[in-house]
Amino acid sequence: MIYFDNSATTKPYTEVVDSFVKVTNKYFGNPSSLHGLGGQAEQLLTQARAQIASLLKVNASEVYFTSGGTESNNLAVKGTALMMHKGRGRHIITTSIEHPSISNAMEQLEQLGFSVTYLPVDQNGVVQVEAVEKAIRPDTILISTMYINNEVGSIQPIKEIGKLLERFPKILFHVDAVQAVGKLPVDLKEFGVDLFSISAHKFHGLKGSGMLFIRDGVKIASLNSGGNQENNIRSGTENVAGAVAMAKALRITMDRYEARIKNLNEIQKALLYKLSEIPEITIHTPIDHKAVPHIINFSAAWMNAETFIHALEQEEIYASTTSACSSKGKQPSKTLLAMGVTKNLAERAIRISLSFDNTMDEALKFIAAVKQIANHFGKVRN
Repeated sequence: MIYFDNSATTKPYTEVVDSFVKVTNKYFGNPSSLHGLGGQAEQLLTQARAQIASLLKVNASEVYFTSGGTESNNLAVKGTALMMHKGRGRHIITTSIEHPSISNAMEQLEQLGFSVTYLPVDQNGVVQVEAVEKAIRPDTILISTMYINNEVGSIQPIKEIGKLLERFPKILFHVDAVQAVGKLPVDLKEFGVDLFSISAHKFHGLKGSGMLFIRDGVKIASLNSGGNQENNIRSGTENVAGAVAMAKALRITMDRYEARIKNLNEIQKALLYKLSEIPEITIHTPIDHKAVPHIINFSAAWMNAETFIHALEQEEIYASTTSACSSKGKQPSKTLLAMGVTKNLAERAIRISLSFDNTMDEALKFIAAVKQIANHFGKVRN
């Protein structure tokens, strides 16, 4: 089996699963309970929080556990809007290529009377800092953008936007970094972000675990009423085993980055070169520094995306069309359309996404499978 759908989810590390099982079986107490078993669970939660904070170079008090990227994004956006709209304003800035957990949240806020500016992107899928600056109004309360686009891999100018916002200290800056952790260096202080979302299952952790960084001093509203866990921000009995497993997954992934990023870059380079040689294939991922090494998006003019995915599956190769959250909707990628890609090609888009576990041999087998499929349609002649 060749698994090329790592942007949808990654295979958990064995050590991560083992730690989850151990904590679940041995330290199953409620962290809020006063007895010793609850105290043990609370200690593990505290340790996981401190470990994640250390890895991200932030304070433990800035780490808030959630159920994943979707909840983190909703909490960041809606929590800011509900906290700040009374005294500051009702205007939010985002981009036209955000994940549904952001774009749908924005639509809900618009129904509540908020004004949202959706910034366009260029042909590389990148928003311009100048466009961000021009969109700022006196009543702007939040700017929210992804760090890496989940469909084409374009990198947004997070550091530059953070620098711009030094002149606008009352505007909060949220970054959806679900696709970034473990794939690019992350420095929250240098980026100047106030809110930062991550999801464990994107870096070989477990589904159902995530985190929202909330900079000390930033106030957002809670979306859940309950037992006031997570410093009154996220009520609900904490997923201790998930938090411990996420901390371990993050540590392993960040340890592997330096050793394996060069190999990942070489695999992507080979894939891009060999795909470009196949007739009537259009590559949508920016082929330069504006894209990450683990995502490649392309279209084959001679086959629709769903048929292509199933043809690859016959060779035990697993890829995807658009993002996993919207692939079953059979709608053309809004990201590709925003980049100026035609509807016909957008409807035929395929995304392959790699991890540090993928090999050059797998990449070559993938190319051979694509050529075989193309040959069936008379596009490649031996």
